[in-house]
Amino acid sequence: MPGTKGKRWTQRTLAPWLFLAPGVLVFLLYVIFPILQSVWISFYDWDGLGAAKWVGLRNYSDLLDDDSFYTSLQNNVIWLALYLLAIPAGLAIALFLNQTVTGIRVYKSLFFFPFVISQVVVGLIFSWFYAPDFGLLPKIIGFFTGTEVAILAEDRFATYGVIAAGLWPQIAYCMILYLTGLNNINPEQVEAARMDNAKGFSMLWHIVIPQLRPATFIALVVTVIGALRSFDLVSIMTAGGPFGATRVLSYFMYEQSLSEYGVAMGYGAAIAVVLFAIMLVFITLFIVRMLMQERNG
Repeated sequence: MPGTKGKRWTQRTLAPWLFLAPGVLVFLLYVIFPILQSVWISFYDWDGLGAAKWVGLRNYSDLLDDDSFYTSLQNNVIWLALYLLAIPAGLAIALFLNQTVTGIRVYKSLFFFPFVISQVVVGLIFSWFYAPDFGLLPKIIGFFTGTEVAILAEDRFATYGVIAAGLWPQIAYCMILYLTGLNNINPEQVEAARMDNAKGFSMLWHIVIPQLRPATFIALVVTVIGALRSFDLVSIMTAGGPFGATRVLSYFMYEQSLSEYGVAMGYGAAIAVVLFAIMLVFITLFIVRMLMQERNG
């Protein structure tokens, strides 16, 4: 009957949107609206309590004259470059753990451990590891060089020390992604490659890695976002010191707007908008590349 068909068509059209509506509403309320609000606040001079004063693009022009902004941006670039090491490291560990050897469950537990502990705990562990009085790393350096080095107190080394702490759980996360991907590899392709005498690096490069593209894409996106929004480890381990040497954009934003002495909400919002724009560029590039690969594949 025409009426029944129209009713079924209406139900099939509306049903997906009804299921999506709660998620879309939450996304709009807690993601899109705060982003738009941050952009709007960035055009004001506001202390968070009093009346906001419209200043237009002055907050952004002040950023261009702020040396702390360039230091933070440079540190974010260093974070990004070194954080990408988590992807090949996670792949290498996943390939090792994917084998059937004695004690492999113990090895998996040890490598999985950094992923399940909080970043605060990671920061404390590495702070003790770097501590000049009782830390293991200064003792090792002193044994070989005769001089102990306070990693987090040296502006030359502090940023790299914090990044090393962040790499520990990030490698574990990438490892989990690749372990999941390795379990979904088509065994027929592997067997066919073995019949063609493919082995070792040739097998890895031409057979295994192409099938791990979804895991690589997720690992890349998560790693880039994690590097750009790094905050907790900087806050726990150095609080941006020494002398602002380890400050990153997210922590710089916190200092300006949300810390004990931060009252420049508009200036902090401008920093947040710049950081969001950088993330958006990277994520857009990744998505476009993924869509192009799917169309070509």
